[in-house]
Amino acid sequence: MSYLTRDFFERDVLTVARDLIGVELVWKGCAGIIVETEAYAVEGDLACHTATRPSSREFVKSHPSGTAYVYFNYGMYWLFNLLVKGGAQDGLILIRALEPTCGIPQMQQRRHREKLHELCSGPGKLALALGFDGSHHGLPMAGKGRPAGCGLIKPATAPFEVVSDIRVGISQAVDYPWRFLSRHSPHLSVKHGKVKLPIIKPPRCPK
Repeated sequence: MSYLTRDFFERDVLTVARDLIGVELVWKGCAGIIVETEAYAVEGDLACHTATRPSSREFVKSHPSGTAYVYFNYGMYWLFNLLVKGGAQDGLILIRALEPTCGIPQMQQRRHREKLHELCSGPGKLALALGFDGSHHGLPMAGKGRPAGCGLIKPATAPFEVVSDIRVGISQAVDYPWRFLSRHSPHLSVKHGKVKLPIIKPPRCPK
């Protein structure tokens, strides 16, 4: 068993987001196979935090690839992302869904749910199930400083059919096919082809 090193994350953000499908995320006694990711590019992507948040741009500059980027979304849920830099396109990758493999009783207790497909079928759900929060923002998940027994493990085989789709719940760059998923997994947040583009109202003409 070997953990991913930083060079895995020193490639184009779309390549890494796709290649993370099938990787096992291991965190403090809990683990799950990544079945859904979402890529956000540092440059030219209005849906990425770096488009509007100077603190996010500084984070990208000051941290190495493979670092955890964790933020509180809508005052409700922590979301767990990974920093990608050093390739053709830097970015952040949101881990959207996992297939639980280890620490399931602990996940069930945190989520107050019993069914496996309900534990990590969304980014807020999986962060709660695994116990991620703001204290883990900036923590190395690869390379020097990675917590012992935690990280990301590449499987020996990749049995998943990986497909792409549009991203979920955003209002900018809504048509980018930058969500990657294991097509037939029952643990997805939204099934392939089921995300509806938001209705963007045209600006009102002055009277």
